[in-house]
Amino acid sequence: MVAQTRTANTTQKKLTFNEKLVGKNLGTDALLKKLKALHTELSELDQEIVDVHSLSSVRTQLINTSLLLHKERGVKAYVACCLADILRLYAPDAPYTVTELRDIFQFFFRQLSAGLKSTESTYYNEYFRLLESLSVVKSVVLVCDLPNAEELMIEVFRDFFALVRRDLAKKIELFIADILIALIDECQSLPTEVLEVIMAQFMDKNTRMDQPAYRLAVQICNTTADKLQRHVCQYFTDIIITNSRDLQSESDYEEIRTAHELVKQLARSCPSLLHSVIPQLEEELRVEEVQVRVIVTQTLGEMFGDKGGADLVRKYPSTWNVWLMRKGDKAAPVRLKLVESAKGLVLNSPEHRETIEDILRLKLLDPDDKVRAAVCKVYSQLDYETALHHVSTSQLRAVAGRGMDKKHTVRVEALNAIGKLYALAYPEIENGDPSAIEHFSWIPNQVFHIANVTLESKPAAEQVIADYIFPLPPLSNVASTSTSKNIEVDETAWTDRLLNVMQYLDDTAINAVLSMSGVKVNRPTAYEHFLQACIQNNGGVIDENEEAVKQKLVNIIRHLSRQFPDPHKATEDLQAFAKANENRLYKLLKTCMDLQSDLKNIVKASNEFLRRVEQSHESILSTMLIFIRRCTLRILNQSSISPLLKRLQKSSSSSVASPMTKHIHQLLTYVSKHCPALYKAHMGELTKAIADEKNIMLVELGMQALAAVVRTDESLTSFDKRTMDRVTKYALGENARVTKFASRLLASLKGGDEQCMQVIESVAQRLPDAGPEMLVAHTTLLVQMARFRSEAFEHKSDDIMTFLVKKLLVAPSQADDEDMDVDNDWVNDDDVPPILRARIQALKVCRNRCLAHASSSNATDIATPALKMFTALIQHSGSFKVDASDSPSVKSRMRLQAAVSLLHLSAVEAYATVINPHFVWLAITVQDPCYHVRMIFLTKLISLLSPRKLPPRFNTIPFLTVLDPEDDVRNRATAYVSFANRTLPPAARVEHLEVIFIRLLHLLAHHPDFSIAHENLQDMAKYVEFYLDQITSSENISLLYHLAMKAKTVRDAESHTYSEHLYAMSELAQELIKARAQARSWALQSFPGKVKLPSDIFRSLPNPEAAVKILKTVYLPQETIEWLAEAAKPHKTAATAAAKEKRREAREARDEKSPQGAKRKASRPRVNGAAKRAKPSARWMSDQSETAESSSDPEDHSEDESPLSERHSSPKTSKSGLSEDEGQDSDKEGVSANEDTSKARRAGRKARTRAKAKISQQIRRGTVRSKKS
Repeated sequence: MVAQTRTANTTQKKLTFNEKLVGKNLGTDALLKKLKALHTELSELDQEIVDVHSLSSVRTQLINTSLLLHKERGVKAYVACCLADILRLYAPDAPYTVTELRDIFQFFFRQLSAGLKSTESTYYNEYFRLLESLSVVKSVVLVCDLPNAEELMIEVFRDFFALVRRDLAKKIELFIADILIALIDECQSLPTEVLEVIMAQFMDKNTRMDQPAYRLAVQICNTTADKLQRHVCQYFTDIIITNSRDLQSESDYEEIRTAHELVKQLARSCPSLLHSVIPQLEEELRVEEVQVRVIVTQTLGEMFGDKGGADLVRKYPSTWNVWLMRKGDKAAPVRLKLVESAKGLVLNSPEHRETIEDILRLKLLDPDDKVRAAVCKVYSQLDYETALHHVSTSQLRAVAGRGMDKKHTVRVEALNAIGKLYALAYPEIENGDPSAIEHFSWIPNQVFHIANVTLESKPAAEQVIADYIFPLPPLSNVASTSTSKNIEVDETAWTDRLLNVMQYLDDTAINAVLSMSGVKVNRPTAYEHFLQACIQNNGGVIDENEEAVKQKLVNIIRHLSRQFPDPHKATEDLQAFAKANENRLYKLLKTCMDLQSDLKNIVKASNEFLRRVEQSHESILSTMLIFIRRCTLRILNQSSISPLLKRLQKSSSSSVASPMTKHIHQLLTYVSKHCPALYKAHMGELTKAIADEKNIMLVELGMQALAAVVRTDESLTSFDKRTMDRVTKYALGENARVTKFASRLLASLKGGDEQCMQVIESVAQRLPDAGPEMLVAHTTLLVQMARFRSEAFEHKSDDIMTFLVKKLLVAPSQADDEDMDVDNDWVNDDDVPPILRARIQALKVCRNRCLAHASSSNATDIATPALKMFTALIQHSGSFKVDASDSPSVKSRMRLQAAVSLLHLSAVEAYATVINPHFVWLAITVQDPCYHVRMIFLTKLISLLSPRKLPPRFNTIPFLTVLDPEDDVRNRATAYVSFANRTLPPAARVEHLEVIFIRLLHLLAHHPDFSIAHENLQDMAKYVEFYLDQITSSENISLLYHLAMKAKTVRDAESHTYSEHLYAMSELAQELIKARAQARSWALQSFPGKVKLPSDIFRSLPNPEAAVKILKTVYLPQETIEWLAEAAKPHKTAATAAAKEKRREAREARDEKSPQGAKRKASRPRVNGAAKRAKPSARWMSDQSETAESSSDPEDHSEDESPLSERHSSPKTSKSGLSEDEGQDSDKEGVSANEDTSKARRAGRKARTRAKAKISQQIRRGTVRSKKS
């Protein structure tokens, strides 16, 4: 209580008021008048000069019961004010007894609670003065000296906090705060109920500083923190101890959780109260009870991550360190809460960024998938500025690496995190901000790589690509109305986004973009087949062919569902969609899949489709979301064409090499090759484009597009004379690329025979005198004419072919000294000399001439010279003669083109028969010493195998890549085999992948590197193991073993030597299959059916005695037999351990590096390929690599899949087959066949020996160079 010292020298002033305040006949009005006069005089008296004796009378009267309990509020209001003045004037001593003081203060607080409820109260000013007096004079502290002080304090705190909840004046709130603070400061012991009243203000999570009660509590706590610290700690301890005695269920932890929530609230507003609490929280981090550790870990994490968390870390470093140690807690929920708290630390504690980043990087590898997912989610919640300035690029890459996690939830969170960050950063990347580019531009590249790594990660990656990397543009209204005519999309910005993203993609990611665009698929697509089947099914109400219609729908759904993350759910959802039979949904799907739909219609249709599905069939929404995403041209469609052409028109000739121009070239070329129908709406723009002679790239792309679209739609073949003259001029020009497409356009025009004939005659006359560049252009024209205008070509074919063969192909090339270097076996496309380019085009002329006459009666006669020429080139390593002096780079290109040409011709049945005797030479092209030859040949092979254009025997070739020193060659082959094995119908799988096993054994027996030596057989075993790894299952192992055994029941069609090789391979394969069956506990039963062995490579044995002798003879060396036996003994445990180790290493590798990591070097020289060397970035871009590997599923839905029980029924074979029970030819036929090819074999073996010597030399050089480096 504030008291002033009285001075004796000062003249004291007496109270003049001497009227009676208590009496029977005293009316209320008179009493009020007297009290007002008394209050006025008392308020004017000064404490220092007042004569307190003059106050005795009124002092006694004011506490009379008749006044304190008067029914008139005004009387009580003035009495309270007068009493407050009496206490002020008597200070520091109160002139009342303890009982009287209790009654007075109870009277005060009752009046305040009732009188301050509203400013409209009649005596509000008197109550305000009363409150002000108690606040300023501090007479309220007298309460602390009363016997029942605790009860009175509890009442005061409750009443005041109840009062302050109303909208009172700011001064009243301050007065109340002063009163309550004074009570806390002066009290001997703080009642628990008072602390509970204060703490209750912090319990609501939604409290804010604009709430008066919360603001009052914060002010009280911060002002009295020194005194409240101990009480708060005890309060917190009591709650924990009380509620920790019997913790059985989750509900038992509610009080503990509530207490920790209170601590978090106090930490935000009154951290000084927690001086003794936080060390107690530190101890809780060490308790055995997991749920308690979870609660306290979350509490401290949120406290440290709050805006004032950095101060807490500095004040309590020990608690901080113990909390950080929870990263290794044995309980996953504890680690999870620590990770979830990291967001606040990243946002608000940049000084601890490295510590938190290290922990989160470590937790990305946590054993628990929820923890790993939570780490990824932390980064998905960051804003752009925080991610840019407070998260390192290496950390973001580590998060992206979890996109290949084995758990779906982790993959989704990781990809969503980097996808969201990229979407936030894209505007800055588009504006060229170097920091944004460095920090985020790599994200799309990573996502596309992840999409290609595993089937499991592809759906999540596709979703992120659709949502954040290539989102469909939003619809915007250009007018106040919302009619469809006023809705627009920014097609230019949408197309520019594709180009901007592509600037930062590598070749693999760009190929993934193109593949994912949906441009390169067989049409009608599987999705269009599904839609048509749904329409025909009509919700189950079918008029005709009911069984056929239903079966077609079932087959298509089965085919589509294999491509979904959950095939079973996809099957059910697609069936439910078909059953719903909603015509509006069918119409919207048609719009989305229509090639002529522009971007606006696609956006509108897809949005409405998904909205309708969500409203009426919510359970199938997830499946239909994937469905519409995959069936729609979301990345590249007909709305892209105009912006791309305009971009190209603006570019000058000097900008040809710019990345954006290259990507435009790539996109338009891709559309021309695989979906020229997108150009139909842009014929006028394309015709205008080819008129811009200054922009050669624009002319080339425009001409290519016109040629492609005219070939697909004959109704678009009308051009004016000026355009036709321009096309003819380009066809006879010197630019080979423009000539190629101009001549293709001429050849595709309806009724253009005469014009084509004139062009061919002109070229035939110019050929002998043409310079190198013009020769390339002319041969390029002839390639197109030979394929598409064979009648016109044949008028001059004799002259043309004579020149091409004798003057161009057979004529010796001038080899450059540099090219003779054995290391220089390949040159970049831009560096290929014109003469070599012309020779390659001449080979294509020969190939296309054969293809053009494939269906004619004299096809074999026309093709025989060309086939002999191609065969000679692959047998002589790229030359027509064994001793030719051509440079290695010339030979590489020539033998590659010859091999690719033979692949194309093998797709024609008439030519396949002629090529078959040379199949081994064609197959081992995939083991060429030159990497580029191997890779391009394999790519072309797969592009023809995927749609099943080649005979089944060509599926043996990819298995020859197992020993390739380059990972990407092996990976490409493995990806194709895996895809084909997964997607082919059962009957086709038997024919194309399983029955060919005996052809693979035959191919290996004829391999130039084959010998009976043990070391060689170990390599041969790797080929067989590779095949078994990819194809073998418990269902087909009996068939494969049966085929391996049957190889010893026939003889080779060529020679006895090859028969012995075949028998050795048969024994080797049998042992490997038995070991595999034993390791996997598969039953190796006798195959019940019969299989026809191919008669083109096998002959029947002459007699039963020979068969018995062969079966009894062991052709494998003893060393190999022992090696196989030794390997088979621990096969089961060793195989399991090796598989586990391989998976572990793969996981570690994925965690440590991105999917596009550097290639590994081969551990030793391979018998089938060159040692690794640096490969030029440019690839051969001629026709031999035009068709990339097809990644779409086979679209042939006419072939029903047979049930598993019938999967080993006799597969389709060629017309001539050799039955197991039939004898066919005598020994003489085999001898004669051997004599026919012996000379060619000897010459070829010499060439192969030289090739092997060359490989060894390259390997030795590479080893020497690596040692020097």
